[in-house]
Amino acid sequence: MTEDQEYIYQSIVSQIRMGFFSMEQIKEHIMEEVEDNGFEDEISEEWIDSAIKTEFEKLKIESGAWEIATQTDKLIHAFDELCGLNIIALHNAGYTTSDGESEVVEVEVELRENGIQSDGYCFYHQQDLERAIDPEQSMLLIAFQKINNEDDAVTIAVGKVVVQILRKHGLEVVWDETVNKKIELPGFKWQKIYNEYYEDLLDYSRVVSLMTK
Repeated sequence: MTEDQEYIYQSIVSQIRMGFFSMEQIKEHIMEEVEDNGFEDEISEEWIDSAIKTEFEKLKIESGAWEIATQTDKLIHAFDELCGLNIIALHNAGYTTSDGESEVVEVEVELRENGIQSDGYCFYHQQDLERAIDPEQSMLLIAFQKINNEDDAVTIAVGKVVVQILRKHGLEVVWDETVNKKIELPGFKWQKIYNEYYEDLLDYSRVVSLMTK
């Protein structure tokens, strides 16, 4: 593969292993990425189709050996429970911490339209997820805070609840109980494969629904 093909191929691998998008959606994302980078003369639609199919089939085979409850499953259950405790918990929220904070505000606005104000929030973003997918890093960082809060004690209290629930669901957690560090899940194995019948974790109306029950 050329350097440009390798770049796009790694993007394909990353999006497939995130497990949030169908092959059709990934193809759309990749076609846009190829066009944005001016790689059209070097990377064809047929090449993209072949790469996506190859990597999806590879992950499908791998998934057959996963534990019944993966660490990703445990994280999903933990985040659902946090929503039930009035803490906004978002999966793959934007690309950066700033993006994630903006996503949280959108959810908070919808909650307040339903007469609810959250007691805090937590999330991981796409860059965090890419580190979890990378076998050389295998860790996931989780941001936490409360909207419009400047009191460190309140922030730490939110962090403690998040840590408690993550541990309750069997996840290893490292956190120094300060506002300066994100919560870390060391040795985290991200194992998720897209299935059209699974709940869409990127649909934030799902979060609002969990928090307004």
